[in-house]
Amino acid sequence: MYTIAIHGGAGAVTRQTIAADDDPKFRAGLKAALQAASNILKHDGSALDAVEAAVKCLEDNPLFNAGKGAVYTKKGVHELDAAIMDGKNLQAGAIAGVRNVKNPVSFAKVVMEKSGHVLLSGKGANDYALKMKIEMESDDYFYTKQRYDQWLQVRHTDFYHLDHIVEEIPERKFGTVGAVVMDNSGSLAAATSTGGMINKQFGRIGDSPLIGAGTYANNQTCAISCTGHGELFIRAVAAYDVSCLMEYKNLSLHEAMQKVVNEKLKNMHAEGGMIGADAKGNLSFVFNAQGMHRGSIDAKGVEYVALYGDE
Repeated sequence: MYTIAIHGGAGAVTRQTIAADDDPKFRAGLKAALQAASNILKHDGSALDAVEAAVKCLEDNPLFNAGKGAVYTKKGVHELDAAIMDGKNLQAGAIAGVRNVKNPVSFAKVVMEKSGHVLLSGKGANDYALKMKIEMESDDYFYTKQRYDQWLQVRHTDFYHLDHIVEEIPERKFGTVGAVVMDNSGSLAAATSTGGMINKQFGRIGDSPLIGAGTYANNQTCAISCTGHGELFIRAVAAYDVSCLMEYKNLSLHEAMQKVVNEKLKNMHAEGGMIGADAKGNLSFVFNAQGMHRGSIDAKGVEYVALYGDE
């Protein structure tokens, strides 16, 4: 039996910060992503195809900070990052700072399968997207009123985080999306996609597209997708650290994730969380923020969707 876990960001996700009419919309979006992955896995599809399908669904949903719902940079544009990794053979693909790509996770998969490289960035990545006939959209496609209004509040400042100043940014949440899957053969895969930090400058890249930092998969240990303050997750090599604790210290998936999120990252004052799967069908959600948009289908087929820390 396959297992699926997804996330749609962590941070100040509380019943006070999420509008009452948005709560069911977020839950519906998470359920749709779970269903997209499940539709592939129940027909013996691969973990790799399933994480792509789940993340594409979240990228197409303007509620999440990825794809269509991505935040604006300092220049008022969208720069998109994504990564995907196959635990069966440790192949990986990633893109960073790309423009106008409808589904960055699918582009990352093409990079993995076709380019001979792992990570492409900026204009060169966009040139390769055009060469490979990746589906593109105009700037208008990525516009959402909520993200635009957020950017208008801070575009003339040096403020670039989604977290620290609630008064300036009503939504203090890291909106990265991700998925981890174990398929029917016991193989693992992970994928992560994000629009990054609002008002980011200078081609800033976070942890999401960096293999081992925000995304990692290895059939011998686990599949991990992270969401949080990217600079600190990079410095902690957060996703790979979970795998290392499992491989070298024989910790369980949940024990390793707890150690990384609630000890190592917390000691670095890094807010966020991660989702994980192992080849035994275990799933885990660990976060040190107030909440994390998350969902799963476990080895028994039980579906779970939650937003807040007390769910």
